[in-house]
Amino acid sequence: MTGGACFSTKLLRWNAEPADMGSPLGSPNDPANTGRAVRDMFAAVAPRYDFLNHLLSAGFDIAWRKTTVMELRDVLRRPGSLALDVCCGTGDLAIALARVSAGRVIGSDFCRPMLQRAKVKSAQLSDAKLSETPRALPCFMEADTLALPFPAGSLDVVSSAFGFRNLASYARGLEEMHRVLKPGGVLAILEFSRIRWPVVGPLFRFYFRRLLPRIGSWISGTSGPYQYLPDSVARFPDQEELAKAMRAAGFSDVRYRNFFFGAAALHLARKRSSPGRS
Repeated sequence: MTGGACFSTKLLRWNAEPADMGSPLGSPNDPANTGRAVRDMFAAVAPRYDFLNHLLSAGFDIAWRKTTVMELRDVLRRPGSLALDVCCGTGDLAIALARVSAGRVIGSDFCRPMLQRAKVKSAQLSDAKLSETPRALPCFMEADTLALPFPAGSLDVVSSAFGFRNLASYARGLEEMHRVLKPGGVLAILEFSRIRWPVVGPLFRFYFRRLLPRIGSWISGTSGPYQYLPDSVARFPDQEELAKAMRAAGFSDVRYRNFFFGAAALHLARKRSSPGRS
């Protein structure tokens, strides 16, 4: 289920432009109701969220977040840098970013129960334990990724780990992330993606679509959210399609790195330093 916080079971394949796509719990043309459905769903699983994520991914999600931090390390270590982790959920990536940051890290989500758990986890860490050298703890705020409360060109890093696919509109999300980044700022999106290997792919899809929802529902006591996970991934763009959408939103230097044969992928991009730079 990973990520910050939707349930229509009607699946739409990725056969439309990114501007037309968003969470399967609603419509890109109705972000208010879609967002409400996402919030309600994630609030329902918040108490068991971390345990289930690590269990169902066999702990791979922890390693993938660490790799994301390593990719952003050079920017984060600049004195005064400002990083925003959107759809932060219970704060795992924001806390990991703060371990190496020489500036400030903010986690945002619009699901209050998830944020409350993020704040508790963060408060349990001392500055000495959190980072290689004393740093400030990450702070957390309630905010909608489609309408971020930051001025244009104010952030050095925007990241999202397993939350981007839950947005009502992927195109609007990319547009808003682009708006708040400084010229030259870095975007990092860690999300589930597509395995293309002929043997590994079918085996993973069987686990992901058949076994994972049953295990998650059994442990959490809630059926809908863990069926939503494979539904939302099936609808989400694959590696090349997401890279294309990022370029269409104005990002440059777009690249991605696959994890576990493509079960997840980390997409990285920059906001152009000037209109003429690609």
